[in-house]
This record gives sequence, structure tokens and C-alpha cells, in this order.
Amino acid sequence: MRATPQHCKSAPRAMRGMSILRAVLAAASMVAPAPCLAQSAMNITVLRGLSPISVLPQTAAGRAALAANLKITGAIQTGSLSQPTLLPFPDQERQAVKDAFITARNAAEFADGLGSTLGALYQAKAHYTDAKTYTDMFPSVMTLLAYSAETTFLDANSAKYFFGNTTTNGKAPVSAAALAIMAGIGGVSDVYGKAYGLPAGAVGADPFGDSRPFQTEPSLKLINGPDYFGKPASNVMYLRGPAETLTDSPAFPSGHSSYGYTEALLLGILVPARYQQEITRAAEFGNDRIILGAHYAMDVLSGRTVALYDLAHLLANDPRYAGQPKKRSAVISDYQTAVKTARADLVAFLQSGCGATVAACAAKDSSRFKNPSANKAFYESTQTYGLPVVYPDIAAKTEDVGRIAPEAGYLLTAAFPALSLAAADAVLTQTEGPGGGFLDNGSAFGVYSRLNLYDAVTKAMAMASAITVPR
Repeated sequence: MRATPQHCKSAPRAMRGMSILRAVLAAASMVAPAPCLAQSAMNITVLRGLSPISVLPQTAAGRAALAANLKITGAIQTGSLSQPTLLPFPDQERQAVKDAFITARNAAEFADGLGSTLGALYQAKAHYTDAKTYTDMFPSVMTLLAYSAETTFLDANSAKYFFGNTTTNGKAPVSAAALAIMAGIGGVSDVYGKAYGLPAGAVGADPFGDSRPFQTEPSLKLINGPDYFGKPASNVMYLRGPAETLTDSPAFPSGHSSYGYTEALLLGILVPARYQQEITRAAEFGNDRIILGAHYAMDVLSGRTVALYDLAHLLANDPRYAGQPKKRSAVISDYQTAVKTARADLVAFLQSGCGATVAACAAKDSSRFKNPSANKAFYESTQTYGLPVVYPDIAAKTEDVGRIAPEAGYLLTAAFPALSLAAADAVLTQTEGPGGGFLDNGSAFGVYSRLNLYDAVTKAMAMASAITVPR
């Protein structure tokens, strides 16, 4: 669990809602725990990047965004807002119940994005039989997934109680560096609770702030459906118990979304022919948290941004990210080499099982991800969720990714090495989505919130093909 700045105590009961973190850390437990640490430099960077949420109440545009966040979230959860989901909505609701479980050890649930042929091969080797019984993928793949998931999820987790009630775990004070972030911009904690009339301490509220949609929305649609293992379940079981209890776990940001985007993106990078399907799967996984009533649209967008930001810095071999000790996962000092090794192992396995090239096997797909137009439409519907612009000056201009966040290009070059980093950054700039959203305040972190990886990969694949295939 997160350590306090003073010492390493057992986490209070409030951390029960963070079972994802426990799953990620348990799945990554290949080495002895590292010494307990206070908030890391990475945590502070992410807190600063997410801090625009804390100043939304100060402006009319920010208040409008918060109001829209509640309205859009409720409409998605009840089904009154039609989304271009990959499944008919009743089936998507059941998928959301299934997606409440975390296959942290092996990312088996994201093998869906590999398609019916490759996905079946992956899940035959790496799968969960029950919540505690699983099989592993190759050590190279497992280590890559574990190190990455712990990096991004710990960053997302550091934000939950910070923005909820300015603590590390509900009770312990944050560091002076963290406090300075909020003080420097005049931000406030518990933004959701205050905006939605359910501040921390109120009846039915999260005691630590930022109550979740199932607590603040006027109504919650009950969803019944089988869980990941086919057993009877419902969304309420994952909100109020007994499967999970989120009544005392602040909403912002979504840990599921940061985890989902990290794992799915890595599978897409390892199998570039399925990159777009994997990021569509990540978008679905995050969106399913809204359908369940567990998260707001802003939470999912923030979880996605944390994952893209952290993964880009890992792929860049940024020494602040790669080579850093973790509590439960082996250290990866050379992340770029780790990706190449994992890809070689996974590709060899998939080609052997399929009897053809990965590209040929990737094309054999009868899954819900078989339609590129449907994938694109759904992915783009989750780019902003229709939330209004908060920073109109940013919205009116194109942000130069190569100048502001040059490491972002590694999200493409890791999969398509024929591209230079400069070319990849240019692609991200040319394809970026709408700007000026609640996180996009001109910071490097904010740029990641508007990246449109689906369109970027379309362009990157075409460019890489032109470079590598003689004409």
C-alpha cells in the first residue's frame, strides 16, 4: 500500500476500496518489497498534472464542466445517452460487470483485443481459473506488465486521497511538495462532493471526499450479469459489496482506467497489427466503469492520461521511471530492451500456435473488434465524452507534441520502429483530438489528454509500411 511520509503503517480501512492496487502488487510480487517511501517524484509530477481538477469551481467554464460531468455520467450509466458501444447496450452492461474483475497477473482480459484467433492462443496459456488461480505468460511479458502496471497505478492511486481530502491514504498528511501544488494554484479538495451536494462527512458520502457516481447520481441502474468467471453478480456487488466496497474510496482518478490502458497499450505495442483494437479495448474497459456507476467521465479521462503519460516516459527510458525500485515487481532498467524481448517471445509463441505470421493471424477475427469503423466510432466517442471546453485559448490552437511532450512519440515508435521520434511526434500533433479540456491547460501532462491514438496509429502504420516496403 501507499506509504505515509512519516513511516510505513498498515493502511487504514479506507484502502479497502483500492483492491485493484492489491491485485496489481500481488501479481507483481516476484521480488522482496522495496523499502517504504514517501510520495515519489513521479507521484508529485502526476499530482501536478491532475491538479486542474482542483480549480474547476473557480470559473464558470469549470463549473459547467463539472455539471456536465455529472449529467453525462448518469446518462451513460442509465443508458439514456446512446453510445456507439461495440455490443448492444444490455450486452455491454454485462461486459461491464465482467470487467470489474482485474486479471492483473497476466492481462488475460485484454487478450480480447488481439482478436478471436490470437486472443484464444494468448488465453490458452495465460488465464484465470478463479480469483486466486491463474497461469502466466512468458517471464519477459509478465515482468513488463507487472512493472508497468505498478508504475501507472501507484501514480493514479497517489491522487485519490490527495484530491479527496489532501492525505496519502485518507488520514496521513501528504508531503510539503504535494501541499505546495494545491496551494500554488488555489485549488480545493473534494471537488465532486462540494459540486454535487455530497461533501465528505455527509450522510451517504465517501468519508474521504470525491464521492462516486453511485453515491451522487439521482439514481443507479441495477445491472445483473455473470462475473468474469460466469457466476451470478451485479454492479451493486462491486460498488457496495460484498465483491468490492467503494463507499470509502474516492473517485478521482480511475485506477481501473489507468491499469486498463497500460496493459492494453502494451499488448498493442507487442502486437502492432492489433494496436488499434487494443486501444479500443482499453477505451471499452474504462467506459465500463461509467456503466457500472463506479466512475465519472472525468475519472476515466484522467486515468487514461496517467497511463499514456507514464507509459511514454517508460518507453523513453526516462531514468525517473525506468530503473526505479518497486514494492512488488522486478526492476526494469532498460525498458526499451524489455519491450523488444517481450515482443520476440510473444510473437514466436503466437506464430507457432497459429501456424502463420502474426499479421495473417491477426486478420482472422470474429470478435466484437472485427469492424474497424465501429472501433473508431466508439474510441472517438470516449475522447472527451462531450465535456465542454474549460481552456478556450488551448482549444483554439494545435499543440506541438514534439515541442511540449516529445517523449509521447515513443507510444508509436515502440510499435513502429521504422518511424523516427520526430516523425512520430508530428503524427501525434497532426491527429490530436479536441483541446482545452479540463486537464489540457497548456502543460505537457495536459497534452496527453488529447492524444488520439486511434487516428495516430492509422497514419503511423501507413508511414512505416511506406518506409519498410520497397516500391
